[in-house]
Amino acid sequence: MIDKLSWISAYPEIILLTMACVIALVDLGVKSPRRTTTYVLTLLTLAVVAAMQAGYASAGATVYGFGNMVVSDPMGNWLKCFATLAVMVTLVYGRPYAADRDMLRGGEMFSLSMFALLGMFVMISGNNFLVIYLGLELLTLSSYALVALRRDNATATEAAMKYFVLGALASGFLLYGLSMMYGATGSLDVNAVFKAINSGQVKHQVLVFGLVFVVAGLAFKLGVVPFHMWIPDVYQGAPTAVTLLIGGAPKLAAFAIFIRLLVEGMLPLAIDWQQMLMVLSIGSLLIGNLAAIAQTNLKRMLAYSTISQMGFVLLGLMSGVVNGNISLAANAYSSSMFYIITYVLTTLASFGVILLLARDGFESEEISDFAGLNERSPLYAAVMAVCLFSLAGIPPMVGFYAKLSVLQALIASGQVFHIGLAVFAVMMSLIGAFYYLRVVKVMYFDQPITASTVSAPLDVRAVLSINGALVLILGIVPGGLMALCANAIVQMLGT
Repeated sequence: MIDKLSWISAYPEIILLTMACVIALVDLGVKSPRRTTTYVLTLLTLAVVAAMQAGYASAGATVYGFGNMVVSDPMGNWLKCFATLAVMVTLVYGRPYAADRDMLRGGEMFSLSMFALLGMFVMISGNNFLVIYLGLELLTLSSYALVALRRDNATATEAAMKYFVLGALASGFLLYGLSMMYGATGSLDVNAVFKAINSGQVKHQVLVFGLVFVVAGLAFKLGVVPFHMWIPDVYQGAPTAVTLLIGGAPKLAAFAIFIRLLVEGMLPLAIDWQQMLMVLSIGSLLIGNLAAIAQTNLKRMLAYSTISQMGFVLLGLMSGVVNGNISLAANAYSSSMFYIITYVLTTLASFGVILLLARDGFESEEISDFAGLNERSPLYAAVMAVCLFSLAGIPPMVGFYAKLSVLQALIASGQVFHIGLAVFAVMMSLIGAFYYLRVVKVMYFDQPITASTVSAPLDVRAVLSINGALVLILGIVPGGLMALCANAIVQMLGT
């Protein structure tokens, strides 16, 4: 018998699943080439789900449901709320682009986006290895289909094949690692695994062997070196609207499964997985920033930028436990959570501008396509500049405070090696500033290639302006979001 609390904890997921199916059926009767009815229904559904998640998160309760397989806690609910908002914004930006490229012949883009979001929800809520894996597969299968949505485009088809092959490999890694953990601890329940490892009765070698595969599988989903091979190709090859869908909200779900598996399930093994994350973060910061310098394609440059940004997220995750002491964990993990939320916010606006500049039959994704953008459209040039300054970590943008909070968490540990890592991260950020500022220089000081002004529908213009303003406002007053992340992580660690 499933109790009432279980159903309450899963209401947003149930509404999302039901409406995804209803919208797929309703779309069969929609004749509009821009799929207006489907679009409005999708946004209304996502708005309701986001409001429910925010309400659950504000209540602050932690509920375990469905035989302990699902957890509804403030951290998970806030991440789900932000993921839902990110998908909403992505669909607003992506609809004109998709309509121009005949990607809205059916309503697949909307229904697949909702199923991908449902996968993220299941990943974030999972308190059981199989549930987490189920959510991951729902997200990745939807993503493969979305990347290949332009059936007649060879580049998109190639990107989808690469993504599918490498994604299947990574899923195999993760599944093998989780099966090793199950074999060693005798349970699929995250809390039971924690207790089994903490008891000291399990062979350490078996646990570490499984842990290596788990971390490898997770690293692929986050897109960090050396599991980053798919990111530049998929970002560049996928239709830009789908690139944003893959590069935005799923990062929040990937962060959540890092927390669920490594922190909630395997914290006693922190000394082992923190060393692995350290190697991944150093590689990501180094290769991500150096490779980005050589790129002339903006989507590909932002792909390498993503790899280096995820290196920063791992720096926060690897500084939570020092010599067996977890007193710094809340500060470290909340800095990573703040970083990933602000990164997604900035990514939405930067890809929003790329989508806006793309015209029918013309992909505006080379850096040279942005030449003289300030003369053609000062507003969109300003939004793009704010995003690039934020990604580079220049104050007063929110990206500066995100980087600062992670570096402060590293230095707070007092370890000489961690302080050295913080210095290395700052040096890599300086290299990163070069390729971000190069785009700003092109927008403001180069002569425009075309004299045409940039026009956009009202909804896109309004959302993009708010999005760009938030990157600046949250940089000036970051306290509220930082406190929200800190409270969510403290409550997660408390349970």
